[in-house]
Amino acid sequence: MTKEIYLAGGCFWGTEHFLKQINGVVDTTVGYANGAVENPSYEQVYTDTTGYAECVKVVYNPEIISLEKIVELYFHSVDPLSLNQQGGDIGTRYRTGIYYTDERELAAISPIYQAVEKSAGKPLAVELEPLRNFYPAEEYHQDYLDKNPAGYCHLPWALFEYARKANKS
Repeated sequence: MTKEIYLAGGCFWGTEHFLKQINGVVDTTVGYANGAVENPSYEQVYTDTTGYAECVKVVYNPEIISLEKIVELYFHSVDPLSLNQQGGDIGTRYRTGIYYTDERELAAISPIYQAVEKSAGKPLAVELEPLRNFYPAEEYHQDYLDKNPAGYCHLPWALFEYARKANKS
């Protein structure tokens, strides 16, 4: 049995590639989360008028990796204090967020969120909300960095190696 969580970490190309490296993550889909337009296109989302965040649907095997561990790793891939910006990507579509589909997930996520906030000494810019909607992005965005190894990424390449090693037993 698998579970899912939705994570927004700036440009979804790098965020997806990072999350795919984690042992126990069985599938990822990039898309648009928590906006106001039905089935938006990238061009619409890019205008920052739809309310969507670039997001990654993460399907994982809870027998291999816990939700808590995924969230801990996610926090290594974002600047949690940066509002509507990760790296050089600026706009509301690049905001950070953790979007859950079950209230029980909130109980698992909240202690990690609070610990990061306490360590930062100020409120986080990472949204922590129920998932309202999610639409997959166009096919050319899926697995983008696998298809385009020299493609743009706001994350340092060393972070991908960190993710590969993080949940090895």
